[in-house]
Amino acid sequence: MGVLTGRTALVTGASRGIGRGIAERLARDGARVAVHYGSNEAAAKETVTAIETAGGSAFPIGVRLGAPGDAERLWEEFDRHADGLDILVNNAGIGTSRPFEEIEEEEYDRLFAVNVKAPFFLTRLGGERLRDGGRVVNISSGLARSAAMPHLLAYSMTKAALDVLTRDLSKVLGPRGITVNSVAPGIVDTDVNASWLRASEEARQGAAAYSALGRVGTPADIADTVAFLVSEDGRWITGHWLDATGGSLT
Repeated sequence: MGVLTGRTALVTGASRGIGRGIAERLARDGARVAVHYGSNEAAAKETVTAIETAGGSAFPIGVRLGAPGDAERLWEEFDRHADGLDILVNNAGIGTSRPFEEIEEEEYDRLFAVNVKAPFFLTRLGGERLRDGGRVVNISSGLARSAAMPHLLAYSMTKAALDVLTRDLSKVLGPRGITVNSVAPGIVDTDVNASWLRASEEARQGAAAYSALGRVGTPADIADTVAFLVSEDGRWITGHWLDATGGSLT
């Protein structure tokens, strides 16, 4: 029997990359997983199929985040499949790599709508569904505390805001025994990073050099970290920002 048997989890942005890795790991630990996706329904169904083929339980939820009412729509869809929640992983996010002088207001607003506003209201509106003793994990980024990288300024700002949300929500939800933590990945080998990370061996080695462990991270590295926090073993950790960069900030 898995350590999460009988529990229900929602992972946003779970159709690929880190989100898919988290969804598959939580399912492997016994949780029934809601696999959220924004637009790639086929990829979400692939994730669900992979979970079910491995003996787990999952269902897809398709809602595009970043628009007014997105949290309400997501929970309405969730309620059609489950009657309560034990684990919420706010993983969905978008990024940009653009100089400060070139960031447009519309792009800035979209970043904050998806990366900050959506987790805020998903957690607030999901509070009545989240059972006492539950877990909330926000996927942040090492960029929120790394050396300055001006071309990633707007994205890094959203992750810093998410960390403040984590800290303060731990106090709000603590009386119910609910823990709230941030997990901050470094460079992870996902489709999002494929265009430059897999472009050449030189590029990969350069990325690996940031880590004290001398390699690029994988979705499984982040998923295993999240699995610990949402398990009973992570019960005494809350309001914490967990460096999951492989020592890139040392």
